[in-house]
Amino acid sequence: MLYILKLENCLIDSKLTYYLWPSSTDLFVAGTDTTSSTLEWAMTELVLNPEIVSKAKKELEETIGKGKLVEESNITKLPYLQAIIKETFRLHPPVPLLLPRKAERDVEICGFTIPKDAQVMVNVWTIGRDPTLWDNPNLFLPERFIGSEIDIKGRNFELAPFGAGRRICPAVMLGVRMVSMVLGSLINSFDWKLEDGMKLEDVDMDEKFGITLQKTQPLRLVPLSIGN
Repeated sequence: MLYILKLENCLIDSKLTYYLWPSSTDLFVAGTDTTSSTLEWAMTELVLNPEIVSKAKKELEETIGKGKLVEESNITKLPYLQAIIKETFRLHPPVPLLLPRKAERDVEICGFTIPKDAQVMVNVWTIGRDPTLWDNPNLFLPERFIGSEIDIKGRNFELAPFGAGRRICPAVMLGVRMVSMVLGSLINSFDWKLEDGMKLEDVDMDEKFGITLQKTQPLRLVPLSIGN
């Protein structure tokens, strides 16, 4: 933003810089952190579920061609890849607790009273694993989203990893496009295996909770040339 203003020969006073610089930095860091976290969790689930990888590879090969990179124009033609990403958001939301809201007055919701000035945080991690909302909630099953109208744009409360309404993440669609292109390209361009000596049961699924949901132990994979 500062660069654009400079190109337009706008005068940038010190006060404007003071507010814009940290805000721009926060947006950039938040976007890259959540995207990388989502990609790592998606690849972790895929390496543990080779049958899902096979289905994704088949869709990619039939749609864009084997070994090609996924482009933005391809995304809507890859429903199984989108289902994988939605399932990753469900089990491993990039931000497990959405940004807090503050009650302006006493509010009663479902029999609970939220007092004025109380801060409310939505636990999307728990919602994504709620057995009253999802069948087999702890299993990674992209098929649950095939033919489903549930999306991640904040219209469906059971899957709202980016929030909803006026305070939904402003970069939600950019983030989803980035994850789609990178994850699809990783699947379509390489085969993947665990580092030498590691077995599937050795893959650590422990989560490190913070502002973003990270793996406690980073995933370590080795890319292989795809077979003919």
